[in-house]
Amino acid sequence: MKKERERRGVKVWNDENWVQAFLAGDQDAFELIIQHYQAYVFAIILSFVDENDAPDIAQEVFLQLYRSLPQYKPDNLKAWIGKITTHKAIDWKRGHARLGQELTDMDFSLVKDRTVQMPDDLIINSENRQQVQNICMNLPPRYGRIITKYYYENKSYQQIAREEGINVRTVESRLYRARNLIRQKWKEE
Repeated sequence: MKKERERRGVKVWNDENWVQAFLAGDQDAFELIIQHYQAYVFAIILSFVDENDAPDIAQEVFLQLYRSLPQYKPDNLKAWIGKITTHKAIDWKRGHARLGQELTDMDFSLVKDRTVQMPDDLIINSENRQQVQNICMNLPPRYGRIITKYYYENKSYQQIAREEGINVRTVESRLYRARNLIRQKWKEE
């Protein structure tokens, strides 16, 4: 990679050179951008969410960066990446806060939290968990699979996207629709 850069006559590597090299088709230049800004991205993300969610958000940030670099107007790459990261972290936090409220409303959090202390709670939670599983089994397959993989198998959006052969945005969309269907059915029952 270094020899290739030298062959092209580029001596100083900075943000603008990385971007130009990437736009010219040098995938290694994008890897350099990731390596250079990875700690910065994680630092921003960790100011919004806990460390368990950080890798997923960072992946979304770099995916967005990859998609958006062709529209980037040379200015301040670090600030631009910071802005993308902040937006992704806030969106993630909002989405999970909204999800947390939805799950609390219908006691869906029981699917993930299997640590219960009181015997009465164990019986109630077991019944609720079974009810949620029954609802999930009656969802259209495209939504049921996503719910199962995300909540029961604890897979990330990226893992689900790879397994389903769809993009991450489709996973997000299906998960959102599935939650709405579950919430509807929960209220009906």
